[in-house]
Amino acid sequence: MMIMKPLFLRFSSRYVPFISTLGLNSNPVNPISTFSRLYWSETVAETAVVKDDVETVFRIVISASSTRNLKESLKSSGVFLSNDLIDKVMKRVRFSHGNPFQALAFFNYTNKRKGFYHTPFSFDTMLYILGRSRRFNEIWELLVEMRIKDRSLVSPRSVQVVLGRIAKVCSVKQTVESFRKFKKLVPEFDTACFNALLRTLCQEKSMRDARNVYHSLKHNFRPDLRTFNILLSGWKSAEEAEGFFDEMREMGIEPDVVSYNCLIDVYGKGREIEKAYKVLEKMREKEISPDVISYTSLIGGLGLVGQPDKARDVLKEMKEYGCYPDIAAYNAAIRNFCIANRLLDAEKLMDEMVSKGLNPNATTYNLFFRCFYWSNDLGRSWSLYQRMKKTGCLPNTQSCMFLTRLFRKQEKVEMGLELWNDMVENGFGSYILVSDVLFDLLCDMGKLVEVEKCCLQMMEKGHKPSNVSFRRIKVLMELANKHDALQNLTEKMAIFGPSTQVRERVENVVEIPDLESPPC
Repeated sequence: MMIMKPLFLRFSSRYVPFISTLGLNSNPVNPISTFSRLYWSETVAETAVVKDDVETVFRIVISASSTRNLKESLKSSGVFLSNDLIDKVMKRVRFSHGNPFQALAFFNYTNKRKGFYHTPFSFDTMLYILGRSRRFNEIWELLVEMRIKDRSLVSPRSVQVVLGRIAKVCSVKQTVESFRKFKKLVPEFDTACFNALLRTLCQEKSMRDARNVYHSLKHNFRPDLRTFNILLSGWKSAEEAEGFFDEMREMGIEPDVVSYNCLIDVYGKGREIEKAYKVLEKMREKEISPDVISYTSLIGGLGLVGQPDKARDVLKEMKEYGCYPDIAAYNAAIRNFCIANRLLDAEKLMDEMVSKGLNPNATTYNLFFRCFYWSNDLGRSWSLYQRMKKTGCLPNTQSCMFLTRLFRKQEKVEMGLELWNDMVENGFGSYILVSDVLFDLLCDMGKLVEVEKCCLQMMEKGHKPSNVSFRRIKVLMELANKHDALQNLTEKMAIFGPSTQVRERVENVVEIPDLESPPC
């Protein structure tokens, strides 16, 4: 029998209209979820969303003065608001630290259109944006609203997103109380949700908190392999990890390669290398083949006990078992030599990577950037950055921070501006974090024209300079009588609305490199 694609996808309507679900096994709460999610990607989302459309809608969202203004601007823009486009816009708002209320107005506007359903990605992103700004009341209101319209969107992933933001600012008790609220919100309040809670506690609180909550709630759920793998990953105490490993086997749950890898990791971090080797042997006895993660953890442990040469040998030995090192394994071995201040050996390993067809990534380069930063070696840092550009490897925020801090130390304005222009052109690094350091350099050197240009570039990309940086620029411009330029910057800053970020210069979606201590 020929299966026809649904006709409504050929309509010129901006949104998917409501259709009957007669004869379909679909979610009664979301009668078109089967069609819209299976076939939407085959039509509208199949065609790449034009970047200009994403940019247009993003600009409308961050510059809207009111919900009414937002609606009118979206209608007059003529942009097709597909799920794919909305996902991209929500992602832009998230990474630009946009105003959460403007983002919510955009989300609600599209959500209330007849026959339209958000994707899990846009929904979870909206929850993240609200949570980052501590708008917890709005989060619960949105969850209740979505439970009514499309309960299938409230997933264990949603649970983890919300709890992750709550756990950052609330106690363990409050986090668990929030977890219990989801019982009335998710389709199934099961082990997957319990695992989301445990993962949140491991990441945002402590392993001991996760252990205590596990023991207090485990009788209400059925712990599975994933539960124990979450609890095993992250312990620094081998005794605690072994306890969970034993409990898992007592419950009849057979450990897998992930479980054993967690043990190898904890033994490696605890410098108990002999035990780590015994775990490898036990895996082979049980016919569980160690994977590249197993060997990478072992390499890391050997580096901690001061055996970088033996760790390098592991790269060769693992091939005998049919396991070939990847970029992460090489990075672990390179890190060992960097810690030992044997940069020549580290460089040889990086060249070996390339000869094996493995391209060094930003993490690889950062291992060297850290060493060059602490030796105040701007020349080698700059040469390494040029090598990155030549090979097409985009730096990440850590790379940019190491370089920019070094530029500031040595007052290299031209280098700082070249890096900044590369960021603007190629879209890498965190504008918020890098701008704080770069703007300090430009202000110190009295480069007000340059700092104004960088500010405008940053805001054109949808990123707001930190209040601390802007206040300093404002003072200097007032002293230099640059009132017109200051007025222009102030008006553009106002587009972002009042500051909603807590610890604006610190919190971000990436890990800030530790520049206060040398590699050890």
